[in-house]
Amino acid sequence: MSAFTDALEAGDLAAIRACPKADLHMHCAGGGNRAFIRSRTGRDIAPVAVPLDSMGAMHAWFAAHIGDLFKGADGMLFSMEAALEQAKADGIRRIELGIDVWAITQGFASAADIRDRQIACHRATAPEVAWLPQLSMSRHCSIAALDRWLSPFLELGFYQTFDLSGDELVQPIERFVPLYAKAKAAGLRLKAHVGEWGTARDVQHAVERLDLDEVQHGIAAADDPAVMRFLADNGIRLNICPTSNLLLGRVENLGRHPIRKLFDAGVIVTVASDDALIFGNGVSEEFLALRRCGLFSAAELDQIRHNGLSDV
Repeated sequence: MSAFTDALEAGDLAAIRACPKADLHMHCAGGGNRAFIRSRTGRDIAPVAVPLDSMGAMHAWFAAHIGDLFKGADGMLFSMEAALEQAKADGIRRIELGIDVWAITQGFASAADIRDRQIACHRATAPEVAWLPQLSMSRHCSIAALDRWLSPFLELGFYQTFDLSGDELVQPIERFVPLYAKAKAAGLRLKAHVGEWGTARDVQHAVERLDLDEVQHGIAAADDPAVMRFLADNGIRLNICPTSNLLLGRVENLGRHPIRKLFDAGVIVTVASDDALIFGNGVSEEFLALRRCGLFSAAELDQIRHNGLSDV
């Protein structure tokens, strides 16, 4: 038994937090530490209380409760600071976290200015957390604009991972192929949000067309044994956020979450927070909830924990 499995079996959240973990699927704007934000702004942001029924509903909730806090360059850096404070409080020792390329339009001097201010934020806030700088894109932006914003970031040779988020159905995945080819040529590790709302075949299609190394969510893959076999055979890691899936109505309850089927099929999975400020759970709470509902043993969750701390 390890300290982590002992803490899970005892239901000791503080002890779980004390164990090293990774968070490979967290968004700055929704991942901030609630107590830290309250101390800085005086606002106590209560998480989502009932399931939402769409990405549109989540975006509306965000705009009503959080959006004004993180506007402009200073607001975006504040969101990163709050997210790193959340990671630090949760015992996160490895995090993939970054900024959307459209941030270059929000009052920063340049992509290099964003990089330098992110580095300073990390050093001042959580230098003990291994930070993998990430670039992200929104599916809701035009390809021409994304290409224009992305290029100066890639020229820096600083960012390590690359993600695509937003409504899976707003643009065909093929439109993003040239951008992913540029990111791959620049040496970035490639991932994308897919299979949260789409189908199992959408997951495999995105992996093949974008040459993905990882998938954010990807839970729809559990509906097709052939797709799960494809993911397992190709070592594609899925960074899964159980409470987010529950509160966005993608699963009925945690005890029936498809992460179990994916794990049993040999797919590499991690447990991540997605948006702790929105959904109320950090990674430690996610692990504890999966143990309490009986979906995994403590030893299996320890294996999943190590999946996130290890290079694939």
